[in-house]
Amino acid sequence: MKRVTIKCPYCGAQAILRPASAVYGDAAKSKESHLYVCSRWPKCDAYVGAHKKDLSPMGTLANGDLRHKRILAHRTLDALWKSGLMKKWQAYVWLQAKLGLSSRQTHIAKFSELMCDQVIALCAQAMGTQRPAA
Repeated sequence: MKRVTIKCPYCGAQAILRPASAVYGDAAKSKESHLYVCSRWPKCDAYVGAHKKDLSPMGTLANGDLRHKRILAHRTLDALWKSGLMKKWQAYVWLQAKLGLSSRQTHIAKFSELMCDQVIALCAQAMGTQRPAA
């Protein structure tokens, strides 16, 4: 595994790779799950998941508000393909085109709150529904 250095965008401290149980306790998905956690956690609540295969970060560190937005964005994008309007891969290609991003850039775990809001609005529009309440 290549060593990754991540600086917290909220407080400037370095993030540390830790087992997910350090944040989630017994509610961690599995014993193999890891997170990059701000070294000032819990005072600074920024963290991001790590890929199981190589422990690289899945995206950028996020505080509670941004994590919540990312969850909502994922749920609305998932609803789009789960509704049968398109297949999962088509939903991601569609989102890339709508946002004018490359496939490397189109990862909700890297998105800001504004980008998440755009994803939610685009998906709701595509499904012909009103924007879900946060």
